[in-house]
Amino acid sequence: MNSINSFKDPILAKKLLATTRKLENRPPISLMEVCGSHTMSIYKNGIDKLLPSYINLLSGPGCPVCVTDTSYIDQAILLSKSSEVIIATFGDMIRVPGSSISLSIARAQGADVKVVYSPLDCISLAKLHPDKEIVFLGVGFETTAPSIALLLKEAAACSIRNLSLLLSLKTMPYAMENLIFDECINIDGFICPGHVAAIIGSEPFDILARKYGVPMVIAGFECVDLVGAIHALTKMIDYKNYSCQNLYKRVVKPHGNIKALSLLKEVFEEDDSSWRGLGIIPKTGLSLRSEYNSFNAQLKFNLTLPDIKVTSHCMCDKVLKGIKKPIECPLYKTNCTPATPIGACMVSSEGTCMNFYKYNN
Repeated sequence: MNSINSFKDPILAKKLLATTRKLENRPPISLMEVCGSHTMSIYKNGIDKLLPSYINLLSGPGCPVCVTDTSYIDQAILLSKSSEVIIATFGDMIRVPGSSISLSIARAQGADVKVVYSPLDCISLAKLHPDKEIVFLGVGFETTAPSIALLLKEAAACSIRNLSLLLSLKTMPYAMENLIFDECINIDGFICPGHVAAIIGSEPFDILARKYGVPMVIAGFECVDLVGAIHALTKMIDYKNYSCQNLYKRVVKPHGNIKALSLLKEVFEEDDSSWRGLGIIPKTGLSLRSEYNSFNAQLKFNLTLPDIKVTSHCMCDKVLKGIKKPIECPLYKTNCTPATPIGACMVSSEGTCMNFYKYNN
């Protein structure tokens, strides 16, 4: 318990901040976190307000709900209109706007949309409603993908036929590579996603850091974790240490979670993926292997991805890249609030706009 509490120690966090401030007379640097839980912790603990002026924190596309494409939401809404379908989803997804409405509005109009707390809850739903097709919205990063893979294996073992997945699973390393190449963003270092690293390990990030000469640190989610990560990155940048330091060794191992990775390899294969605000990024998605195609909702319902053109003044695309702060969006706190979200970044508890709104009022 004392070990865990040390990562919440405000005195230790202040000492690290004081050491970081001693480097005040130096060129400015931009550090990006690519994990929604890190974004939430940074704003909740006021870390963004305590840093020296030379450090610019950027919130990247680390919220899985926020990067889910509009066309995916529209597919889910289309399926929800069928009286033969029950949509099962994590809670945050029901309020994400599609091109016209959200699943929440569709539910108010009569669609059967149920919130589940675990993918495995869909097994019970399928057994309880044998005359309905249960469509689970499989959204997330490497963190949630193993539990979704486990759902499929369990469904296959139980010979469940009235269950399918509408997938929007994304993977992080190549998305970070895409951000490095983006000429609109200047990233001097990354705070790597701790939850993702717990699954895939520290090695993929170390390879990326060394390949492109961008320092990276894997961090936990307490205030000392994050202040320590920022302090470490400033030193790595100064000493041109282009590697990935793992400061979350209590959870993250070099090779990751071997059992989880084996499960992912068994059920999924690498694919391209469409990210809200970033477009289609090669090799950043997971699709079902052919032996699991009977659970593929897109094949079962012959769904296609429409080309959606977002016409509102929402700046989610720029917020997700760290190019704009939420306060720079003309819709922020006027048309777009947590009660009436226009962009996905204002929906999720891990969204940049939601946390900016919650902790900067």
